[in-house]
Amino acid sequence: MGTSGEEREAREAVRQAYSAHYRRLVAAVYGLTGDYSDAQDLVQEAYARALARPRQFLDVADPEAWLRTVAINLARTRFRRRRLFDTLVRTGRVSRPPDSVPGLDPNRVALIAALQQLSRPTRETIVLHHIADMSVHEVAETLGVPVGTVKARLSRGRAMLATLLNESAEQVQPPHPPAQPERTSDQPSAKNTGTWHG
Repeated sequence: MGTSGEEREAREAVRQAYSAHYRRLVAAVYGLTGDYSDAQDLVQEAYARALARPRQFLDVADPEAWLRTVAINLARTRFRRRRLFDTLVRTGRVSRPPDSVPGLDPNRVALIAALQQLSRPTRETIVLHHIADMSVHEVAETLGVPVGTVKARLSRGRAMLATLLNESAEQVQPPHPPAQPERTSDQPSAKNTGTWHG
């Protein structure tokens, strides 16, 4: 029967796509959600939807892009449902420590935590460009926004991440002892080079 043959072909296509793209898709969605098990669930759901629509998936020119779009849309739906909880986390009323992910170094954990403090549109743009390795034009097409919007979000997002990651690094470092004895605020420094590092 033609249908069962098509299903077998679709299963094989999904199996190949799973082997080729699963890890990269999970990494990208993890950057969006900040929750590793959520990211795995969302990507697996995207693969399940591919199996549920065999004819559509077999006609897709770029399986990874199709799966990524489905996973991002699922993440957006979940984001809307969890908006209240996320608001509580952002305002500090509820703390959610970063997940312990095998093989994930502390810098990556700090990056994921910082990403969660960006707005959803900016976070999506940063993750797709820098973690999923998509070009500016590909990000614009995936998110359905102009290229100029993507560039603006990337610029704003990078600046915010730099600030957030710098603050994070300062928090984990021990305070430095003062290099000179304390002086009163109305007593200027004897040496003034004219250069200020702030």
